[in-house]
Amino acid sequence: MTTTETFEILQPYPIAEETFVIPWDLEAPPMGHFPMNSMVIRGSEPVLVDTGCPAVRAQWLDAVWSIVDPLDVRWVFLTHDDRDHAGNLLPVLAACPNATVLTTWFSLGRMAEEWETPIERCRFVNDGDTIDVGDRTLVAMRPPLFDNPTTRALFDPATSVLWSVDTFATNLPAPTGEIGDLGDDDFRDGQLFGGRLVAPWTAWLDSEKFSAVVNRFSSLGAAVIAGCHTPVLRGPRVAEAFDLLHGLPGVEPWQEFTQTDLDGWMAAAEQEAASGQG
Repeated sequence: MTTTETFEILQPYPIAEETFVIPWDLEAPPMGHFPMNSMVIRGSEPVLVDTGCPAVRAQWLDAVWSIVDPLDVRWVFLTHDDRDHAGNLLPVLAACPNATVLTTWFSLGRMAEEWETPIERCRFVNDGDTIDVGDRTLVAMRPPLFDNPTTRALFDPATSVLWSVDTFATNLPAPTGEIGDLGDDDFRDGQLFGGRLVAPWTAWLDSEKFSAVVNRFSSLGAAVIAGCHTPVLRGPRVAEAFDLLHGLPGVEPWQEFTQTDLDGWMAAAEQEAASGQG
């Protein structure tokens, strides 16, 4: 098991055989920190799962190429087109001439607002589709929670690793690689906060219909769950996270911060700056 003793930001760490998370972290006061992760499957046909954030492009690329030769990369699974997932797509494609992008029609259209993705290097992957990547067959699935309509999760039956994308998002007191390092209260509160932050529409859901979607996701039988905005879940935390997810429609919506909050933060920052000058 990876622990916080071996966890470093933007240093790849193994979560299963030939499977690595590339971790980054975004400070999000006053709620602590949010993970900003991506993943690499280093099999016979290496797969990059998402392409990281442009804010740390150079460091992210260095981290990925430290574990896989860009000329060997055959697949880029783009879970969706948000900047924290697709931010380094074009540099990746430039460095990986043998790679095919696994994406959706809608994602291509949305990305066209900023850049043109070479469609001749794309393959469309929808909910339930499988992808043969040489030594394993991956499964794409729409996850229960998402903040972008193009979102696809990815399951690797060879390792029982599930990339949950934004489902199981959580805020953290400090960066950590494994969710088992959190106390019970931080784990529960983080799951409920992250779920409502990513998908505020859960309050409108029919609980039974939503539970059926969650059950379909959990029936994959993942032993290890990684995601963009969560530390790695494994062991009893997997079942606990699914239990909390089932109950999300019954939780009151999160109340967003207001202008009064922002005014208070700015005033506190000005006071701190003034005291520092004194």
